[in-house]
Amino acid sequence: MAMSFTGTGLPMTADGLGSGCDQLGVKPAEVWTVLAVETLGSGFLPDRRPKILFERHIFHNETRGAFDQTAPDLSNPVQGGYSGGADEYTRLARAIELNEQAALRSTSWGIGQIMGFNATKAGFPDAPAMVQAMVNSEDEQVGGLFAFLTSTNLDRPLRDHDWTSFAHGYNGPNYAKNQYDKHLADAFQKYSIGPLPDLTLRAAQIYLTYLGFNPGPVDGTMGHMTRSALMLFQQAQGMDQTGDVDNSTWTRLQQAGATAAAATA
Repeated sequence: MAMSFTGTGLPMTADGLGSGCDQLGVKPAEVWTVLAVETLGSGFLPDRRPKILFERHIFHNETRGAFDQTAPDLSNPVQGGYSGGADEYTRLARAIELNEQAALRSTSWGIGQIMGFNATKAGFPDAPAMVQAMVNSEDEQVGGLFAFLTSTNLDRPLRDHDWTSFAHGYNGPNYAKNQYDKHLADAFQKYSIGPLPDLTLRAAQIYLTYLGFNPGPVDGTMGHMTRSALMLFQQAQGMDQTGDVDNSTWTRLQQAGATAAAATA
């Protein structure tokens, strides 16, 4: 397959988050609750590819077990076999060689980890179209999440903070095995009483990560690792080392990020 899965990788914007919240009648704290549990709140790997998880039991279903004997690590009625992080793309690439459409449909994508087989519920014509959109930006990733919540009526338990019902619908009937509902409740408690991620700072953290400066977790919070990464970036750019995302630093980050994206396109 020719897709590299590497695109612009644009961070989430206030418009992207706000328009979806308005559409669903939910608050940002409720959305961040889901994002934090699914992907720790970030939709891209450091190399700009969307975060994914290849599900071998779904690939087994999609291909009716055709590869269970020849590739049991990729096609298996039992869930598991994860590699995690960027190594999931190695598994995906091997599955694509066996059956491209089934491989894309058997993978969860982006900040909301929407399964490829749910592409139409997420507002896309098919899995390849969803993947291409999610390569571009977190706004498109979260847009797919909002569409999925609407089409599956999961916006109601999200608004009601009914984490048991939401967990069952979003994570599946085995949600309790990994305490998915408890993780949601804990995350909501955090976001409902504490500050929400600063989207500009969070975007700066994503750009710093792309450029090889380690800001620590992409959480929209200024910590010592983020400040240190900002100072190193400013030093590399010949700027005053303030450790803050001032206007000139923000502009340089966007420019450097766009240049790096063009170089990998």
